[in-house]
Amino acid sequence: MTASGPKADLHRYLRYAREAMLWKLDGLSEYDVRRPMTPTGTNLLGLVKHLGTVEFGYFGDTFARPYDEPLTEHDFEAEPTADMWATSEQSREDIIGFYRRAWAHADATIDSLDLTAEGSVPWWSQDQRTVTLHRILVHVAAETHRHAGHADIIRELIDGVAGLRNGNDNMPTSDSTWWQQYRAKLEKTAKQAAGLR
Repeated sequence: MTASGPKADLHRYLRYAREAMLWKLDGLSEYDVRRPMTPTGTNLLGLVKHLGTVEFGYFGDTFARPYDEPLTEHDFEAEPTADMWATSEQSREDIIGFYRRAWAHADATIDSLDLTAEGSVPWWSQDQRTVTLHRILVHVAAETHRHAGHADIIRELIDGVAGLRNGNDNMPTSDSTWWQQYRAKLEKTAKQAAGLR
C-alpha cells in the first residue's frame, strides 16, 4: 500500500510529474529534444534542465543543504535563460543525470524534514523569503506539473505523441482519424462563434 498523508501525497505528485517530464524525451532525436518550439525558445531538454536547477535550488539552497553540481552554476545576469537550454556539449544523458541527481537531493531533503521545517528562498523578496517545506513542496510540484503541461504540447507538436504518463496516456482514443475529425469540429465551432465562414 502506498503511504498517505500530506507530505507523502505531495511527494507522490511531484514524482509523477518528474517521470512525465522524462517520458516526453523518449524516442526523440537530439534535434527534437533541443528544438525551440515557441517564440520564447521553449524546448524539451531545456525544461528538464530548468527543473533540475529548480529542485537543487528549492530543496538545497532554501534549506541550507549544500550540493556540488556544476550545472547549477549559472550567471543569470549574463545569461538569464542559461537553465532553459542545453549547450551542444551537454548531452541528453548529462541533463537527465543532472535531473535525477536533483531528485535524489530533493528527496533526501523531503525525507529528512517535517512539513513545518523553515527555510529561506534567497531569490524571493524579503517579505516572502521565509517558507516551510510544505510551501516549497507545493510550489515545486505545481511548477513541475506546469512544465509537464508545456512538455505535453511541445511533444505533440513534434510528433503527435500526447498523454499523461507512459503506460497511462489518459487519452480517449489513439485513432488518428477520430482526432482529425474532432479537431475539424473544433475549428468549425470556433469560426461559427467568431462569425467567420
